[in-house]
Amino acid sequence: MSEQILSAKATAKTVRVSPRKARLVMDLVRGKQVAEAISILKFTPNKAAGIIEKVLMSAIANAENNFDLDVENLYISEAFVNEGPTMKRFRPRAKGSASPIMKRTSHVTVVVTEK
Repeated sequence: MSEQILSAKATAKTVRVSPRKARLVMDLVRGKQVAEAISILKFTPNKAAGIIEKVLMSAIANAENNFDLDVENLYISEAFVNEGPTMKRFRPRAKGSASPIMKRTSHVTVVVTEK
């Protein structure tokens, strides 16, 4: 008994963009058709939009090449941004003290499914 796979996944790990900012862009495309999502991401003036678009294109390529899914019928079934490792830096402040700078990273995951 062979089950047919109807979804493909792509992830980008430790991407140098804050998860909070990336989630704002991810909310725009979650649940949309693939073609519509790509056009939304193309015209979103955000660093995270370019990263998410790249991951989406990878998920589409995985669906097409690895699982023989039809690109026309694909939609984004799952899309989420998790927090990656945070690089901690320190900036000198007044009276010999220091304040932390958190350089946050994200793990971006996109799952496309065929209707």
